[in-house]
Amino acid sequence: MAVEVLKEKWNSKVVEVTLGTGDKTVTLGGDSTLPFLTFEGEMPNPPRFALEVFDTPPTDWPDILVEPFKDVINDPVAWAKKCVEYGADIVALRLVSAHPDGQNRSGAELAEVCKAVADAIDVPLMIIGCGVEEKDAEIFPVIGEALSGRNCLLSSATKDNYKPIVATCMVHGHSVVASAPLDINLSKQLNIMIMEMNLAPNRIIMDPLIGALGYGIEYSYSIIERMRLGALTGDKILAMPVVCFIGQEAWKAKEAKDPEVAEWGDYALRAIHWETVTTVALIQAGGHLFVMRHPKSLAEVKEHLKRILK
Repeated sequence: MAVEVLKEKWNSKVVEVTLGTGDKTVTLGGDSTLPFLTFEGEMPNPPRFALEVFDTPPTDWPDILVEPFKDVINDPVAWAKKCVEYGADIVALRLVSAHPDGQNRSGAELAEVCKAVADAIDVPLMIIGCGVEEKDAEIFPVIGEALSGRNCLLSSATKDNYKPIVATCMVHGHSVVASAPLDINLSKQLNIMIMEMNLAPNRIIMDPLIGALGYGIEYSYSIIERMRLGALTGDKILAMPVVCFIGQEAWKAKEAKDPEVAEWGDYALRAIHWETVTTVALIQAGGHLFVMRHPKSLAEVKEHLKRILK
């Protein structure tokens, strides 16, 4: 007797967002089904991956994370090129030196760094601020103007600083990451405020914030899954692609940073796998862009995707 395969019928899909210019643009989203259930809908654009570059050498990275970049870690341009060699679809430049408690570099100084990195790579550029909302609101208009027309991704806009960042995206042709803390309603509220400034949905990417493996990943999973379900059932305010900042969360975990605890297993494998497994889980949840740090983790995730996308 024939068995009928029951299928969900969705009435909407995730918005497509395209980053970069030229031959190596990256398009995120477009899904009309839950992740990898292609018998129910389409998944035209696979998950994509960024590797991080710091504009000043990181001081808190474990040796295992520094090792792949040890020859370029003092030069963000060379570091960015190395990330492309490692297979990054996007380079994510983190402007640590902008932090007021650190070097407190100006928007003009940072714009020169961003432009040099953008000129050196042929993949899209994502620019991550220092995380201080007032400072990010100050530097992004200068950086956005310096990179006008390059269709970069500016990260992040929050409810307290979104206006100058979104205005910069509108004037200079960039896209924005809308960041709200693990709450569907807060994400929707921020998206509404951004769209009320007339930035199109296809230039917005949502950041719900995440937790790493063992550190709240199950809650992150459920929020991202609910966002995907909202998009598929017609909620236009939740229809944008989702970015997950994997590296900054996975490498905070003591299991990824502490090589001394022998009963936790081989440190070299454990540290890499902490980032890999965090990424794979949130791909299944419905994320679209994953900002990672270790090239071995990136290679493992890409190999996993090859197997399940066959």
